[in-house]
Amino acid sequence: MQKNTKKRNFFATTCALLATVAFGTASVQAAENLPRLKVSENGRFLTTEDGAPFFWLGDTAWELFHRLNRDEAIRYLDNRQKLGYTVVQAVAIAELDGPSQPNAYGFLPFKDLKSLEPALGPGANDDYWDGVDFVVEEANKRGMYVGFLPTWGRWWKKGEGGFFNPENAERYGRWLGERYRDKGVVWILGGDRNIDNDEERATVVAMARGLSEGDGGAHLRTFHPRGGGSSSDYFHNDDWLDFNMRQNGHNLEFNSYEGTRRDYERTPIKPVIDGEPVYEDHPVSFNPDNLGHTTAADVRRPIYWDLFTGAFGHTYGCHSIWQMFDPEDPAQWEVNRPLTSWKEGLDAPGAAQMRYAKALIESRPFLTRIPDPSLIVEDRVKSSIPGVGTRRFAATRDEAGTYAFVYVPLGRKFSVKTEVIKAKKIRAFWFDPRTGAARLIGEFENTGEQTFLPPTPGETLDWVLVLDDASKNYPFPGVKKWSGNR
Repeated sequence: MQKNTKKRNFFATTCALLATVAFGTASVQAAENLPRLKVSENGRFLTTEDGAPFFWLGDTAWELFHRLNRDEAIRYLDNRQKLGYTVVQAVAIAELDGPSQPNAYGFLPFKDLKSLEPALGPGANDDYWDGVDFVVEEANKRGMYVGFLPTWGRWWKKGEGGFFNPENAERYGRWLGERYRDKGVVWILGGDRNIDNDEERATVVAMARGLSEGDGGAHLRTFHPRGGGSSSDYFHNDDWLDFNMRQNGHNLEFNSYEGTRRDYERTPIKPVIDGEPVYEDHPVSFNPDNLGHTTAADVRRPIYWDLFTGAFGHTYGCHSIWQMFDPEDPAQWEVNRPLTSWKEGLDAPGAAQMRYAKALIESRPFLTRIPDPSLIVEDRVKSSIPGVGTRRFAATRDEAGTYAFVYVPLGRKFSVKTEVIKAKKIRAFWFDPRTGAARLIGEFENTGEQTFLPPTPGETLDWVLVLDDASKNYPFPGVKKWSGNR
């Protein structure tokens, strides 16, 4: 959670001295400051420091600091700003040989891997960290926070050639915290690895402690786990962990995403987000020869499953973009058969469709939303409704019962317990997750249960049913009114 101002000032002053002694002066020119983020009063969401709801729409750009030059980084950031993203997730010491493979300008992050002293030049554009500064500031200027991973997990795993330990991890964290204390960042520890022993746990905790000492507690902290796991597996009861992050992974079925609800139900209450769901154009379950590659529909389902089962936001990913794959670069090696270059990946249809889910959530009261699968009337054959696999329905509503959303993954008739809407009359809409358009179905008396048939019966096209207390006169839920014939 956020620390008070006196503590923040004390830590900032103390750690400026520590960072200078340990690694030399680490100064960054101030960019436009974004408001601080904090956990909401009810412990379920993130807000800005003045209490305004914050929707985390993230993108996994793990190799952004490492592989792109400044012009390329601007191209990427401009695109994500245009598409409404609020967070970009990137790694300082990258997975793809970040400690030993120079960035686009020939710079390495450390002088050597024994001292782990950051390699700093005297000017503004003559070292690795100047490049990181540039990306952070340009993201912030565009209204986007950086989900900042200090390192990928392999670099604290001794069996994978890792070099971080509790002592140097805390020192490095303190230096980073001081350097970016005034920037719009969220610290993401971990980096796609399990905690397998006490030393690894101590290393992560020490780095988290160093970050907070360096930035005076200015920024939230979480942990990015291995696929199928959660930060809650290791750190849920730790005070430093402000919210849980899951990696629900690169599978298509709903059972891979049920962990979001499990984390939502944990005590003490902490917000939860899926920081790495299935990526667009990714080999399905890492088995492309048998299962092929994912599509926009495959990445749409998880955003609604996650949001409707308790997540406070969502992270999207494109398989070409996380690794910033460039087939024309002979020095670059690819991971798991990317289908396009990262530049082509910017136009992947699923990337643009994520903003529609954000717009839908923001169109109704935000901080009182809860998951409620009981809205959906179970069919005699439960594998049909609420369904399984990629055909799973999901539902959410606000605590006061003024609205409800039902995610409908295919054109099958279903019924809803409208009694949760505390109103005599209900106004209903169909919302199209592919276009963001919405169509008014009409108003009807609230009889306690109502049956609906999606606009595309018999097809595997997804929809969201929106139910409102008609007296609230909530705005149209889409980004535009639906003018099609479906």
